[in-house]
Amino acid sequence: MDYKYASLKLHKSLKGKIEMCARVSIESTDDLSTVYSPGVSEPCLEIEKEPNLSYVYTRRHNTIAVITDGSAVLGLGNIGPEASMPVMEGKAALFKLLGDVDAIPLSLKTQDTDTIVTIIESLSSSFGGINLEDISAPRCFEIEAQLKKRCDIPIFHDDQHGTAIVVLAGVINALQVVNKAIGNIKIVVNGIGSAGTAITEFLLDYGATNIILCDKDGIISRDDPSLSKPHMKLAKRTNHNLLHGTLSDAVKDADLFIGVSVPGCLSKEDVQAMQHNAIVLPLANPKPEIDYDVAKAAGAKVIGTGLSNYPNQINNLLAFPGVFRGALDARASDINRPMMIAAAKAIAACVPNDQLSADFIIPAPLNKAVHQHVASAVEAKAIETGVAKNGHIKDALREASE
Repeated sequence: MDYKYASLKLHKSLKGKIEMCARVSIESTDDLSTVYSPGVSEPCLEIEKEPNLSYVYTRRHNTIAVITDGSAVLGLGNIGPEASMPVMEGKAALFKLLGDVDAIPLSLKTQDTDTIVTIIESLSSSFGGINLEDISAPRCFEIEAQLKKRCDIPIFHDDQHGTAIVVLAGVINALQVVNKAIGNIKIVVNGIGSAGTAITEFLLDYGATNIILCDKDGIISRDDPSLSKPHMKLAKRTNHNLLHGTLSDAVKDADLFIGVSVPGCLSKEDVQAMQHNAIVLPLANPKPEIDYDVAKAAGAKVIGTGLSNYPNQINNLLAFPGVFRGALDARASDINRPMMIAAAKAIAACVPNDQLSADFIIPAPLNKAVHQHVASAVEAKAIETGVAKNGHIKDALREASE
């Protein structure tokens, strides 16, 4: 199927993939007076007295914003706010389909970090959460960090954390297939942008002890004074033997390769130099770091890509609907690392042990049961870690009724 032609045809015919639908019928004067003036003044006054009641009297409890500045869209790069809208609409449609989350796409006509933070902070009282999308590194790190400090609703950068959640889920199951432990293997991550950074942090938190990071210039090491602050932070936790060299030097004797970088950078010879039963996850999209068939022929045991036409698609669609469903259900003030690790474990657990194999380490992204499992795990972890605020809303509602 020619997806490019089909997509253009579909978007032109629909003129947008989402729409706003009313949840109330307005057919009489009484309806109008209850939904709008004068009756609407009563919930307004209740919310004025207790802002948490906005989660009771409005749709805020189920609504998030999907926000981009158009600076790092899919594999397209800095295409701007208008051109990013089809992606944001698609994201909103998937939120509704798989998580029953109402998502409003917003494309900002600025790429200034401080301006973006100010705009989103100002909008935050209208939403139950913010999904940051397709914002280039390193600005995305600062934007997320600042918003987490300023806002009392979940802030989630999907390109970082959504990708890392699904990668970790795949790694958990792949290690079972090859009968290796996370603390005993050598891992190479190629590409240290937003996704590579989050993946590395997740792996370290999950128990990885030997990670080598590479960028376009080769292996990164903490004895290199030219490293940026984000790279230096990671370098201090990785490459303990201060290895230097190219990607080929890094992957020698490695058990696991994860690529979030550029097409064609990993060779057949590189895979052949890895350990027996190697796991290779070349995730560059639409063309991976090494072709699936080449990696297979080179001896890789488990292979996962970002592509749907091969086994083991590593797709962040598996994460974000359930993560936000769980966070909204908990009325969480944050989506913290334990909640994200719980999501990864929930995704991994959706592959039954008796079906786990080299060609089946990750469930299908359109399986709604997966998203329900993720939502439940995230909600439970939000309660356990003390960021759930449903009790605050119940208290506010009780006080309002007294």
